[in-house]
Amino acid sequence: MRCILLGLLLLLFQPAALWGWGQTGHRTIAAIAQKHLQNSTKRKIARLLDNQSLVWVSTYMDEIKSDDRFDHTHEWHWVTIPDGKSYAETKKNPDGDLLTAICRSKETLANKDTSRAARAKALKFLVHLVGDLHQPLHVGNGEDRGGNDLKVEWFGSYSNLHRVWDSEMLQSRGFAYSELARQLQRTINRQKREQWSQGDVFDWAHENLNYRDQIYQIEDPDYMGYEYTYRNWDLLTHQLQKGGVRLAHMLNEIL
Repeated sequence: MRCILLGLLLLLFQPAALWGWGQTGHRTIAAIAQKHLQNSTKRKIARLLDNQSLVWVSTYMDEIKSDDRFDHTHEWHWVTIPDGKSYAETKKNPDGDLLTAICRSKETLANKDTSRAARAKALKFLVHLVGDLHQPLHVGNGEDRGGNDLKVEWFGSYSNLHRVWDSEMLQSRGFAYSELARQLQRTINRQKREQWSQGDVFDWAHENLNYRDQIYQIEDPDYMGYEYTYRNWDLLTHQLQKGGVRLAHMLNEIL
């Protein structure tokens, strides 16, 4: 019984940064991306993934964290860009970061001389990492571990700002990923696709710095809930939409 209780406590208090968007967020982005893939890209992805969908593999990088062979990927889920600086000006993590991992995965996926297994793994990585890039707190300011150290109470329960953005705002609305993706897809038009596909991963990372003032505007950290969600829901859903469109754009270009 003690072991069970300890396990539950560890799950409750582990850093939210370990889990990215959470399953709902990652699956929503992957489902949106699936809608914007070219037919030729879909066929190549199906061959690489043995007919698994992008949704199915979208949480792969979180699932492998319990495997010691992938310990080297733990630092790849985020990047630090302090306020007032660019990525080029920052001290780089010697173990890699979100941006270097995306670039490396793109190169592996694009290299047709690489083994099919390596390319498939790179594709799984990309689906997850592009999702992480669009959770604004995965581009941290270097002061609070991407909001993990900013403790709050979410509807009266212990939490932190990172976890609120990863999963708790999404959970508060009660949508399944398929419902959310279907609804968000309805408002993505050609103009938005073209606009959001501009730039590269470095531009998309810097874009997150523009949202920090809004994200950190917390009236009362001892009670967060409806009001904070109301002010940030549009930003959250726009990030899911952009993540899906940009992931599809990237895969269409590579494959």
